[in-house]
Amino acid sequence: MKVIVIPVTPFAQNCSLIWDPATNLGALVDPGGDVEKIYEHVSANDVQIDKIILTHGHLDHVGGTLQVAEKYNAPIIGPHIGDKFWLDALAQQSQMFGFPPAKPFLPKRWLEHDEKIELGELTLQVLHCPGHTPGHIALVESSSQQVIVGDILFAGSIGRTDFPQGDHQQLIGSIRERLFALPDEMKVYPGHGPTTTIGTERMTNPFVADPKFG
Repeated sequence: MKVIVIPVTPFAQNCSLIWDPATNLGALVDPGGDVEKIYEHVSANDVQIDKIILTHGHLDHVGGTLQVAEKYNAPIIGPHIGDKFWLDALAQQSQMFGFPPAKPFLPKRWLEHDEKIELGELTLQVLHCPGHTPGHIALVESSSQQVIVGDILFAGSIGRTDFPQGDHQQLIGSIRERLFALPDEMKVYPGHGPTTTIGTERMTNPFVADPKFG
């Protein structure tokens, strides 16, 4: 799986352009805004956008979704239905964070834990990892050892849990039980900041590191 990280919005949110190099079929994960910048990367890499995938419902991750979906005539899928209340509240989120007005919308389908998403010849596995938000998901592509994690886990940090329905202990459990079950060499694409690996975070992340490495 090819991945290009495109930082967008004043929050420097990582929109990911992902595609299957064998077919050039691709998806945009978390198109939060700055849609012209996203379009440039899609065109430059000659990717045919097949779907829009959302990891969770926070505005900086979903603010450009409707524009992008309309441009490419692509279905919106995800996140887990636990984040419906965030998508319903997009107008309020826009006011709260000083973003351009965003209309509420619903995806074509919600995603469930362990569901598979076909993308060309690739298969993405869905991991439901609540905590930052109740409906947060991660996307695993095993053949290339890559995982897109949104705001669950960052290089040296974890997602905040002080928003409505955030749960710190649930987030820790999601990381340790689901993300840390992945191979150490798996490359991690967070929703903000630099890429990392599962092994690096397992050994060194001060919030969730395995005590045996301490």
